[in-house]
Order: sequence, then structure tokens, then C-alpha cells
Amino acid sequence: MIATEQIALDVYYFKVGQVLGYHRHPEGDQIFTVISGTGTFFLETDGVEEKVAVEAGDVFFAPKNVWHNLVDGGKGDLVAQQVTKQPAGMEKR
Repeated sequence: MIATEQIALDVYYFKVGQVLGYHRHPEGDQIFTVISGTGTFFLETDGVEEKVAVEAGDVFFAPKNVWHNLVDGGKGDLVAQQVTKQPAGMEKR
């Protein structure tokens, strides 16, 4: 992990079927990059859920204050990094 007063970067190594869990950042946008493996990215806006299959090389965006989730594709091979503006805050569902 790398963190400053303005930005943070984390890397997630998912186990088989692992779920990041729905959450949102009231004060900061978040950008994800899939390093390896496959998964599903979820965004929920105004009660409408969108899901997108993701794989190595994909980059996707979670706007501030929007519920989002990332789920391993079932093989335990998903590795993803995220970069978030700081301070972003975090609320779990």
C-alpha cells in the first residue's frame, strides 16, 4: 500500500469466491485496475445495480458516494489494485 495525504493505492489478492463487499466513499472517486484473473464489478446507483465482467488489463471507475463491490470470478486468481483520493471516507453496507 502507498498512501499520502492526497491519494492511496491498495492491492487486493482475492481467494476463491471472495467478495470485497458493498461500500462507498462519500468524499472520493476510486479507480480500479485488474492485474490478473477475472471477476465481477458492481455499481449501484439510485437502487439500480449494474454488473460488469472484468479481467486482466481492465480499468474501471467508482464515482464518489456510489455503492460498489468487486467479486472474484470463482478461481481465486483475481488481483486488483485501487487508487482513491484522500481523505475519501468509507461507509460499508
